[in-house]
Amino acid sequence: MAEGEGSGSWTTWPRVAGLVYVLLIGVGAIGNGFEWVSGGADGAEAIFVFATNPIVGVILGTLATALVQSSSTVTSVIVGLVAGGLPIGVAIPMVMGANMGTTITNTIVSLGNVGNDDAFNRSFQAATVHDFFNLYSIILFLPIEILFHPLETMAGAIAGMFVDTSASMTDLNVVGMATKPVVAGMKSALGSLPDALGGALMIAIGIALVLASVVFLGGLLREAMTGKAKVALDAALGRSSLVCILAGAAITVLVQSSTTATSLLVPLAGAGTLTLRQIYPFTLGANMGTCITALLAATAVAGGNQLFALQIALVHLLYNSFGVLLFTTVPVVRDLPLRSAQWLGDVSEKRRAFAFGYILGMFFLLPGSVLGGQQLLARRDTEVLEAMKHQQALEQAERSVKESEMVIE
Repeated sequence: MAEGEGSGSWTTWPRVAGLVYVLLIGVGAIGNGFEWVSGGADGAEAIFVFATNPIVGVILGTLATALVQSSSTVTSVIVGLVAGGLPIGVAIPMVMGANMGTTITNTIVSLGNVGNDDAFNRSFQAATVHDFFNLYSIILFLPIEILFHPLETMAGAIAGMFVDTSASMTDLNVVGMATKPVVAGMKSALGSLPDALGGALMIAIGIALVLASVVFLGGLLREAMTGKAKVALDAALGRSSLVCILAGAAITVLVQSSTTATSLLVPLAGAGTLTLRQIYPFTLGANMGTCITALLAATAVAGGNQLFALQIALVHLLYNSFGVLLFTTVPVVRDLPLRSAQWLGDVSEKRRAFAFGYILGMFFLLPGSVLGGQQLLARRDTEVLEAMKHQQALEQAERSVKESEMVIE
């Protein structure tokens, strides 16, 4: 193919494929590192002990997913908790928060262009449009759910029709099969280290791989995606929003990770190959596709709470589906995530510290402070309860002594 047709040299596409593989390994390493440090599914389950009200449930769902780096894992944990007796009303805000926490990896990927103003702005917008979609969905749907419980009611009705169904997609994770051996080898090499240190090094290696791959991918994509290649991509993603949504959902189901699916688009945005309006509907589809893992996990639950496990998984699917429907059809809110992401990208282009502050504050400091506050309150309540029990024991002892003295007299 001629130079003007978008080929670059004959080695361009193999190099792009190699760098995409490195990017996926980096994303996998970050997720494994966070999971190693936080205790994985067990750590997420421990965090949810403090979900005493809907707002705290949302925030702790965000923290748990940011630490475990997989909304599929966290929602599967929530399904397990519901199967174990956790009330649906408590679990629904956790699911909403899990949607929010999964977007941190996209934002980390966008930092690969931090040295280039325009590329950083474009990639940061592409990463954070997912954040704002999830944030506005929570703001709009959580109060309605608290007051009227429409998601809980609809999911319960649907679950009753499918409670005996069972399915599995364990062997369908194509990306996982391709990258898992490398990531597992990295973890094995660090396995002799303490969990905190090994996990931290795993995260650092993952971030380094992501940043390096994004830097080199930017130049290669600009070289490759010209001429006919650019026209073909625009035709595929610019055909209609529905096509993009379906593509995002299908790819996310295939790789079983919305993080992986959307992270692949960030370098394309940074290179100027895709626009924010092309990426946005793909992101919405990825949000729907990520529901499938927990849904299929729920169908495998047996016992008396099988219905409720399937119900919470269906809540996740309905919640994301209604969010996509709302933000693609209602003019008042249709462009709200886009405008917010553009604003944040413009601000972060001028002040890089704002971008880092956003990541730390949104995904760790705010949720972490809530978790810490809940722990302090729980400790204080325990101390107060113990003090009350001690006081009651003293009073009982005094009454016993007085009764004994009266008997003797």
